[in-house]
Amino acid sequence: MGRHLNLGLSISGVVAFVILWQIVSSTVIDPFFLPPPSDIVVGSSELVADGTLVTSILISLMRILAGWLLGSAIAIPLGLTVGISQTARAVVDPFIHFFRFVPAIALVTLFIVWFGVGEMSKILLIAYATAFIVMVNTASGVSAIPVDKLDAARCLGASPSQVFREIVIPASIPSIYVGMRLALASSFLVIVAAEMLAAESGLGYIIWTSRLYFRIDWMFAGIVALGLLGYLTDRSWKIFGRHLLKRYLRDTIKY
Repeated sequence: MGRHLNLGLSISGVVAFVILWQIVSSTVIDPFFLPPPSDIVVGSSELVADGTLVTSILISLMRILAGWLLGSAIAIPLGLTVGISQTARAVVDPFIHFFRFVPAIALVTLFIVWFGVGEMSKILLIAYATAFIVMVNTASGVSAIPVDKLDAARCLGASPSQVFREIVIPASIPSIYVGMRLALASSFLVIVAAEMLAAESGLGYIIWTSRLYFRIDWMFAGIVALGLLGYLTDRSWKIFGRHLLKRYLRDTIKY
């Protein structure tokens, strides 16, 4: 019953916001600067009719998922290693805490020079933005494992590989999961910047080039599509965690 009530409140909030937006855009603010939702629907229909919007959504999603998965695949083993090994932490720690404060957006032009304007530069840029978030969360999760738990396993005869496989990895899954969720949001930020500067397709490209045609409704169509895509991917990740990682996450996916 509570879930249905929350869903109803969420839908009501969205509907009220859209109605208020429509009224304000039609009566208070110049529609050129803030198009009402009805104009955005019309503009979106135009982009859907010629295939631009659907193609852009699919292309941006492909870039985001490819970079996110690549960055996570690199970061998780490194995070586990850094978390469990003091030596590895001492060696890698300065690089982690240096590069994670260098935003991926600052490297867009450099990645274009290094890897060209094709898909490689965009995917690697997202992987860069993803990797440090996942790595830090993973290492923090490993470091938070109680030492008594590890010592107990060793006293019972567990080998280092067994301790790592049976205790460290399962205990760090919640931190990995949260890190990947946070990194997914960061991936959306990076892809927009990359597509604005060096792309001929994608949602960032639509948002950036709409200004040339003075089509603010197309710009908002791209922004809304980006938000909906982010919402759906985040919900999908939550569903994945709730069903396939339930035994590890417990209270991690309440929000």
